[in-house]
Amino acid sequence: MTAVKSVKIDGEPIHVFKSEIYIFESVSGFTLELDLIVSEVTIRKYGKEQTLIIEIELLDGRIIESIMHVKSLTGGLPQLNLFCDVVDIDEYDDLDKVNENSTWFPNVEQGITLEEIRKIEMPNEPISLKLTLPIEQVEWLKKQKKKELNQLFSEMIYERWKKENSK
Repeated sequence: MTAVKSVKIDGEPIHVFKSEIYIFESVSGFTLELDLIVSEVTIRKYGKEQTLIIEIELLDGRIIESIMHVKSLTGGLPQLNLFCDVVDIDEYDDLDKVNENSTWFPNVEQGITLEEIRKIEMPNEPISLKLTLPIEQVEWLKKQKKKELNQLFSEMIYERWKKENSK
């Protein structure tokens, strides 16, 4: 079995937490499939694209470059499935081959958690709050920069979590 060393999307390296590369055989032919566990940030950036230029470096040093179709898989961990048709199956004779009747099928999610992924790359999510505060606090908040307020609220929430978890 051949393993993936690194992946670039449109020339940009991405952090890959786990991956499986294989050939899928169907009645319509063969496809090269690359299943990737990536961060939520990567999913947001590339998950809605239809095709991407992919460069896959394998552990044996081989480079596979291709325009691949994208499927963002829902549920579980943030996962991309990249695939393209294979013209010459002999080029990939060292890759595992599967079909819909195979007893083995890649399970790329096994052995990793969302918490581990977020330790490496935590997504930021915009939120709007409606608060009722004393006027002097409102005036003070309005004078602050957005970046400073984001940091302030993030620190306050982490402090509160730490206090609640220590009880």
